Order: sequence, then structure tokens, then C-alpha cells
Amino acid sequence: MGAPMQVQDKVAVVTGAAGGIGAAIAQALVDAGAHVVVSDLDEARVVATAERLDAVAVPGDASSDEAIAAMIAAAEQAHGPVDLFFANAGIGDGLGLSASDAQWQAALDVNLLAHVRAARQLVPGWVERGTGYFVSTASAAGLLTQIGSATYSVSKHGAVAFAEWLAVTYGDDGVGVSCLCPMGVDTDMLRSGMTSGDDAGGRVAAAAVTGAGEVLTPRDVADQVLAAVAEGRFLITPHEDVREFLRRKVDDHD
Repeated sequence: MGAPMQVQDKVAVVTGAAGGIGAAIAQALVDAGAHVVVSDLDEARVVATAERLDAVAVPGDASSDEAIAAMIAAAEQAHGPVDLFFANAGIGDGLGLSASDAQWQAALDVNLLAHVRAARQLVPGWVERGTGYFVSTASAAGLLTQIGSATYSVSKHGAVAFAEWLAVTYGDDGVGVSCLCPMGVDTDMLRSGMTSGDDAGGRVAAAAVTGAGEVLTPRDVADQVLAAVAEGRFLITPHEDVREFLRRKVDDHD
């Protein structure tokens, strides 16, 4: 267990918050009394989300050092130093061996290096203050694999590994870390894979997720995230089957 945090009156940044899990986390934070900054590459939708939640919107690329700095600056100007960062933005472009180098780089940038760049800017200050919390949205794919998408599976494995390293390295300095690893969640990313008529790989990936267990609502997941933060719990698996699948993998990797 890491350092728990109650979110009331805390300052939080949530990336990938135009919709889906990110918007639901932002809503749950506002409902719990936190001050929230939301960010997303989709400017119109993230501004609409911010208006609905009475939050601050900072449109931009979550993998960009400049955009991350802008999120932090906006939070500090509106509310004070950032207490919690939810690295939630993610992409699923690029499937099998046909994925281009550009698709690989984009997946690594958004799904992994965005977390590294945010931590680089925030963690030293948290260590100095003796408190702070980082939540990484990875995926069950980061613990198991993602049938149909190499880029997603590999980058999400990296996100899990980085979150583990962050927790081990800075947990004794007051920095809490949680890693979210759900299976199917009713989001645009999942729905687009299910309905993609010209992308067989995307349909296979989506079908693998929906066939493995229940598809949860984003708010179901967001509530579990905040519960984990309050407990200082590292691994968040909204789908109970994920832990059983992981045990089977460890017991018999073949």
C-alpha cells in the first residue's frame, strides 16, 4: 500500500478527459470536492466537459512537455499546486505487424512517455512537499496482452512497468501511485473498434475485450479509482477476472 489521499479540496489534473474514463474521473473528483483541470486533444469536447463540470480546460497533446506544463500552470493559477495527476489519455492506433513506425511512436508517446513526462515535472515537487498522487491509466492489456493490437499491448505493458517503478522509487517519500487496468469499458475507443467496418484487426481487438467479461460504465471505473486513491492501493482491476487471468499467466506462461 502507498500513501493514501482524500481528494476533497485537492487540485487534480486529468488527461484524456473529453469523454470516457477521463471525463468520468473528472466528474467523480468534482463530486468529491476536488478542484479539477481537464485536458484532451479534442478541444471542443474537453471545453464542453469543463463547462459542464465547472472545471478548467487546457486543450492539448498529453504527451507534449509543453502541454503538460500548461496544465500544471493552469491548475496552479486557478487553485494552487497540483496534488493529483491522472495520466489517462490513451490511443489504440496500429494493430499487428503492419503498424507503421509512426503508429508505434504515437502509441509509446501517448500511452507511456506522457506518463514519464508528467512525472518528471511533478514528482520532484511532491517529494519536496512530502505528498502527491499519480494515477496511471494502463489496461488489462498491460498485465496480459491485447489480441489484435501489438502497439497497444506493448505500450500499456510499459505504462504498468513505469507505474510500478514510480511507486517503488518514491513511495517512501510520500508519493502515492495507482495503476488502473480495466478490461472492457463503454468508451469511444471500444465502440470505434467494434464498429470499424474496414479494420478487421480493430474488430478482433474489440471482440476480444467484450468477449472476456462485462463492459463497465466509465463512472463505475471512476468510482473504483477514487476508492483506490483513498486507500493508497496500487493495482486497480475493476474487472475481477483480470486478477485470475494474471494468476493463470504467472502459473503457466505458455
